[in-house]
Amino acid sequence: GKVCFFAGGTGHPYFSTDMTMVLRAIEIEADCILGAKAIDGVYDSDPAVNPDAKKYDELPISKIVDDRLGVIAASVLAMENKMPMLLFGLNEENSIIKAATGEKIGTKITVE
Repeated sequence: GKVCFFAGGTGHPYFSTDMTMVLRAIEIEADCILGAKAIDGVYDSDPAVNPDAKKYDELPISKIVDDRLGVIAASVLAMENKMPMLLFGLNEENSIIKAATGEKIGTKITVE
């Protein structure tokens, strides 16, 4: 029944903020990661380069790892720990509220 906000990194070189996000979620045994990103979800290719890039509404984390989509640096850690995620655009109006209240936003990443 609580939402926790974490910001920043681990303070260690070579560890991305995505790695910190997944690591902290695993440590506190979170139900799900709500990841606010610069882009509004997961695409099959870079939408800044490919105007025909397809956005996924939902996909298994194994596809991110297998297809090397490069969306989240810590995807293997999340997959191994069965940590689901919702990745959404931070710059969209009320995106954090929408994500936290279950509105359809971003890309839902499932675990097996």
